[in-house]
Amino acid sequence: MSRIGKLPVSIPAGVNVTFAESLLTVQGPKGSLSRQIMPCVTLNISTNSLEVTRNDEAASTRAAHGLTRTLINNMVVGVTAGFQTDLEINGVGYRAEVKGKELVLSLGYSHPVNFAIPDGITIDVDKMTKLSVKGFDKELVGQTAAKIRSFREPEPYKGKGIKYADETILRKAGKTGKK
Repeated sequence: MSRIGKLPVSIPAGVNVTFAESLLTVQGPKGSLSRQIMPCVTLNISTNSLEVTRNDEAASTRAAHGLTRTLINNMVVGVTAGFQTDLEINGVGYRAEVKGKELVLSLGYSHPVNFAIPDGITIDVDKMTKLSVKGFDKELVGQTAAKIRSFREPEPYKGKGIKYADETILRKAGKTGKK
């Protein structure tokens, strides 16, 4: 039995969970999320909890058991509390600002990088070098943060670029002069 898959998902007050024809919908104060559930698992929904059980012992079903439970838990947490990923911009002249529904990044290129902010995501910029990506869909928050980071990944010599706030950049020694 999967250690993660056998744990029940607690459903807090104010969250509505519906399951019909392999489509799970979770509605809460921050929004609504839907996901297709694999037919190899079964959902048992009670008033304040949800349990995921598997239908057989195939390897793919055992793998999907814990994954399905985690995805459902992320949906419940997302519609109640939301998710946030913090990014930092390092480099001389590197900065970011939000203009309407667009994030404008100056990253040392000959042109500014314009990034259209997806629906359901809010980006806060603090002191032009700290970004906060917020939303209720964990996958979308992570994908948006990864896309912003990909515009200028941190380099190992000076550490310039966009990095996650909790990320550590391994530094390399530069070239040494003649002896």
